[in-house]
Amino acid sequence: MNRLKSPTGRRAFGASLAAGAGALLCACGQARAQHAAAPEVPGGPPSTRSRALGAGAALLQAKAPLNAMDLYLNGFHFYADEAGRPVEAHHYCTHLTEEMHQCVIFDSNEEGARLIGIEYIVSERLFRELPEEEKPLWHSHHYETTSGQLAMPGVPEAVETVAMRQLSTTYGKTWHTWQVDRGDALPLGIPRLMMGYTADGQLDPAKLAARDEKLGIDTAAKRRARAEIPVPEVAPGANAWEGGQTPQLRLEQVPVRKP
Repeated sequence: MNRLKSPTGRRAFGASLAAGAGALLCACGQARAQHAAAPEVPGGPPSTRSRALGAGAALLQAKAPLNAMDLYLNGFHFYADEAGRPVEAHHYCTHLTEEMHQCVIFDSNEEGARLIGIEYIVSERLFRELPEEEKPLWHSHHYETTSGQLAMPGVPEAVETVAMRQLSTTYGKTWHTWQVDRGDALPLGIPRLMMGYTADGQLDPAKLAARDEKLGIDTAAKRRARAEIPVPEVAPGANAWEGGQTPQLRLEQVPVRKP
């Protein structure tokens, strides 16, 4: 039974992730910084004037949408039509509603990180209510959460496990806008639909080991800690790539509609 179909389950979903976020606020200093990969973004460092303007804006302007993003998740995505291109993703998320998160994705977890995408996360109930033609754009989180691939760096294991139990039944729609994995110094081209891994052997073990070393985490230990999380049955329509066909964006010229 989906825990999110009942009011009690939905409250538990929010409470557990709120607890995880609260723990993150207390323990974020314990999470290791991960430097962004090359190449360097062109343009040189910000000038003194630019830094002064930024400092003034920080003092005078409110940033409520950004301040609300208090949940940090680290995991991997791959291009929906290219399963051999994994991209490490640093998610910063907030609850938009009890059954939906919205996340911005960066290529590292430190100042100067590049904004490379976005992800929307919904409960199973909301996913099942989507139009059938929409569902192939979404991926499940059943494997990422139970395998240990998805992590909350700096958060105590017990809190992280509770949060992963609730996230295990959710679904995500992810778009990446900057192909840093191929060395693009700027965000070139159009957004690309991304997916999440669904089984052992799909992600290069070297990528996972490098992530663990940089962030000071142990994926194998996380997997053992989450062993009692039941692996949910994936709702029909998600993970379209597993069938050999997937949606993906293409760039084309179209006529302009005049008012």
